[in-house]
Amino acid sequence: MRRTKAEAEATRKQLLCAAERVFFVKGVSTATMEEVAKAAGVTRGAIYWHFANKTDLFMELYKSVPLPQEDMVAGELASEDADVLSVVERVAGEWLDTLARDEQRQRILSILLRCDYIGELAAVLEKQQQVDDEHMFSLESAFARAAGKGQLNPCWSPKTASSALRWMMKGLCSEWLLFGRRFDLAREGREGLRRMIESLRPAKGAP
Repeated sequence: MRRTKAEAEATRKQLLCAAERVFFVKGVSTATMEEVAKAAGVTRGAIYWHFANKTDLFMELYKSVPLPQEDMVAGELASEDADVLSVVERVAGEWLDTLARDEQRQRILSILLRCDYIGELAAVLEKQQQVDDEHMFSLESAFARAAGKGQLNPCWSPKTASSALRWMMKGLCSEWLLFGRRFDLAREGREGLRRMIESLRPAKGAP
């Protein structure tokens, strides 16, 4: 019997949810497509109808983690009177808040952090690196705009400021996810973020 588009989409979402559970428990490298199909309650043929292989399935799971709305942020930053550093701090803080309360995002990011990107999964790492490069370019452009407005401390270049912020955010999230959530990510993370952004601003009284 031919399935409707709605039924096919429902099965696809079912498979992604199952993959999230199986990969989180077993790890991506050791989990099999058959185990994901079984967890989703579908046949082996059904999973291969939706996903060509495990790399394809893992890539779709990776894409399911929403990222900040970069177009909206870029529009804010383009404003002549925008306080660039305040916008960057707000967006980064909102990301920490969202991660702290979104258990699905926590699981998927944990899967990404624990994965061994070898063999067929190397393509997923390449995709992550591509996205990271795009984010770094956007962030560096934002800090360059801040520097042009006199909002960036001269001891920081747009590149070093971007790298430092990226390392801080990645370190915060990685440690929180991998080592038992031993601190308040939203509260303590925002405080660390505030202090760092403050260090990027020109010294008070500086010309």
